[in-house]
Amino acid sequence: MLRNQNNNNNNTQFFNVSNDQDMIVRKTIDDVYQALTEKGYNPVSQIVGYIMSGDPTYITSHNGARSLIMKVERDEIIEELMKDYIETNLK
Repeated sequence: MLRNQNNNNNNTQFFNVSNDQDMIVRKTIDDVYQALTEKGYNPVSQIVGYIMSGDPTYITSHNGARSLIMKVERDEIIEELMKDYIETNLK
């Protein structure tokens, strides 16, 4: 769960996500990606559509992917994707 570490709107806010939750989010992304691929969808486009709109119909119900993705917050998905991008490309 994300925790706001600074309640002053004039300052940059800091969020902290536990490592266990990171693993849940990562596994969810992996499972959803696999289900979308198996059904012939473009997983990147579908996941982006879900993240931007919040509409779960962007995600197939195949293998329970829609239910899985709805169990995690969209901001947690974005955070995990950003961390992976930064660790892979900028370090």
